[in-house]
Amino acid sequence: MIGCSSDSVSKLDVQVLKGLNGLVTITASADGALNYRFSFNDNAVDENTSGRYDYTYANNGSYTIGVWAFFDSQNNRYTYQTIEVVITNALNNTLDSSTNGCNDIYEGVEPIPGYTLVWRDEFNYSSTPCSSNWNLETIPPNNGNWWNNEQQYYTDRRENSIVEDGVLKIIAKKENYKGKNYTSARMTTQNLFEFRYGKVEIRAKLPEGQGTWPALWFLGSNIDVVDWPRCGEIDLMEHGDGEPGLVSSAVHLPNSDGEHYFLRGEQLIQNEASEFHLYEMYWTASKIEFYVDSNKHHDFTITAGMPFNQPFFILLNVAMGGTFTSNNIDPNFVSSAMEIDYIRVYQ
Repeated sequence: MIGCSSDSVSKLDVQVLKGLNGLVTITASADGALNYRFSFNDNAVDENTSGRYDYTYANNGSYTIGVWAFFDSQNNRYTYQTIEVVITNALNNTLDSSTNGCNDIYEGVEPIPGYTLVWRDEFNYSSTPCSSNWNLETIPPNNGNWWNNEQQYYTDRRENSIVEDGVLKIIAKKENYKGKNYTSARMTTQNLFEFRYGKVEIRAKLPEGQGTWPALWFLGSNIDVVDWPRCGEIDLMEHGDGEPGLVSSAVHLPNSDGEHYFLRGEQLIQNEASEFHLYEMYWTASKIEFYVDSNKHHDFTITAGMPFNQPFFILLNVAMGGTFTSNNIDPNFVSSAMEIDYIRVYQ
């Protein structure tokens, strides 16, 4: 991001969210601004007073978006930023206009009053996870390990992540692999799809076995700039140590000492590994609410200064061991999978 400004103007804040089929939504704000201007690589230029603009790219590629905020009627006082975006799901580069870059056959989805479906993966294809939607993380960030004293090695192999039979399977296995005794997969939408506020639905079936740690969660998109926990973390679902079927939701954020704290809510469900359950999150500028099968079990109030008013990206993974399981792994564990039927994001 590059910015400049004339003298005596307030800071310009710009957020860019990526949606389906090449859509980007730009939201700009600056105290005292009278109007905003938006420019794109194809020389398209438009202005408005709201600071919000939707633009759809026809082709994949790297693009520069220019945003101005003007503070007088002659446009002499202004501030300006450029933002680089990478588009991977434009219509002219996909197999079908409804696939979001994947050969996915979307199921009929009933509209939700007051919401628009902005992103989804129905997993109705047979292959590795769609690269237009997902990154497979394989490089451990913590001196050759993952955090939380986890015991697995994350791979991008079909043995650990595969889409088949209408579901995504993240498969944890007991095997010797690159110095670890277990393998699994960790998937993210970082730089592919990021969103701020809305409703999220994930229909999932959890893995079996003490020591498995499945998670459906979100991290602030600025994590590479400010690091964790200042980026914020939202956990829609975790299942680890304790009674089978005890799932939890939580948020993580920094405290005044630079460390982190979290608030968690729990719910006991039946047949967590043999039946699909619907995990839902409602996120607004003031609150995050968590549900399992339409039953709310946790909510969190957002206040000024918290990192929950910025774009986040999606993460899916199954860890083995780690602090959330008390590092108690069943010695007879061989293999188990988290299966995900669909993920849908509404705004």
